[in-house]
Amino acid sequence: MKRILLIVGGGIAAYKSCELIRLLRGRGHMVRCVLTEGGSHFVTPMTLAALSEQPVHTSLWDLKDEAEMGHIQLSRQADLVVVAPATADLLARMAAGLADDLATTLLLATDKPVLAAPAMNVRMWTHPATMRNVARLRADGITVLNPDDGAMACGEYGPGRLPEPAAILAAIESALDVSAPGVADRPLAGRHVLVTAGPTHEPIDPVRYLANRSSGRQGFAIARAAATLGARVTLVAGPVTLPTPAGVDRVDVQTAREMAAAVAGAMPADVAVMVAAVADWHVAPLDQKLKKTGSPPALTLIENPDILARLSVGADRPRLVVGFAAETERVIDHAVAKRGRKGCDWIVANDVSGDVMGGADNSVHLVTATGVESWETMTKDEVAIRLVRRIADELRERP
Repeated sequence: MKRILLIVGGGIAAYKSCELIRLLRGRGHMVRCVLTEGGSHFVTPMTLAALSEQPVHTSLWDLKDEAEMGHIQLSRQADLVVVAPATADLLARMAAGLADDLATTLLLATDKPVLAAPAMNVRMWTHPATMRNVARLRADGITVLNPDDGAMACGEYGPGRLPEPAAILAAIESALDVSAPGVADRPLAGRHVLVTAGPTHEPIDPVRYLANRSSGRQGFAIARAAATLGARVTLVAGPVTLPTPAGVDRVDVQTAREMAAAVAGAMPADVAVMVAAVADWHVAPLDQKLKKTGSPPALTLIENPDILARLSVGADRPRLVVGFAAETERVIDHAVAKRGRKGCDWIVANDVSGDVMGGADNSVHLVTATGVESWETMTKDEVAIRLVRRIADELRERP
């Protein structure tokens, strides 16, 4: 069990803190809440207390043991301090080192890791002042997540939405894992890990494209886990809106050919984990939108580069190449055949006939030269941590 001190800032996204508490409690963590004055306009202390089953603090002067500097103790009894939502004002006061209320006093007094999940209007997020504050906080060692893109309560659209509670939970558990017993040695320190994630979009005309349902969640989770274990991580991401994991270098691409070029440009790497669901074909795109003429257009499909196969036999081949196989039938048979055909070291296979693409859970089979391991169903973050630990063990054993 880990102890989380959750600071709830004043924004409409404060309602999502309730779901975050529920998720944290479901994972066995203890949560104590600090509700700012602004936050109390959106959620109540009673709600947070009922969900956390702990007292909720709203003022520097409501701590019963304040005569013994209770705010200092509160700030240091947690394993991690989380600010969600972190408003533009709260980020600015954090960056300036102010201590004018309970929340900022705790943040200034803590000696524990801090993670902030921003939420604000798109123009506030992209304002140079906010960007300076975020850069200052990150330079100070605070983990500041990137907000999600999407529609906002103010009616605008763009980056500024609070990441979904499940994504914040994953970031919290990654941050906790950094300091957990047994991980202090950071077994991937000094290693470069390349991860691909998400789909590719292959244009047909200016408004249409070929694609698949990959959400990118499993690949992003693996990138996050590799960074947690000390690796330098390059994440080549297809068109998804997931926030970049802390400590990860991200390269965004659209097409399979762009992904192939980005992978080649990321070499050399010690490990490559090819999670992306790359489109097998593309078409020669048209400059103008296709018009409905009464009969379907004839599209000539052109085979895309086989990124996994090229990487597995190239001169700059990583020491360990891991592919993924998304199958809908005879999952293990197809995965074993794919491993031999591609020349990679491992294949991680899963059945995507249900809601795996976009879902939170995954059930995988690890295919290696020595056989097949079938793992129980678990969250994608748990799959990622288990796989990355296996990768670290494999690198230690190889000459």
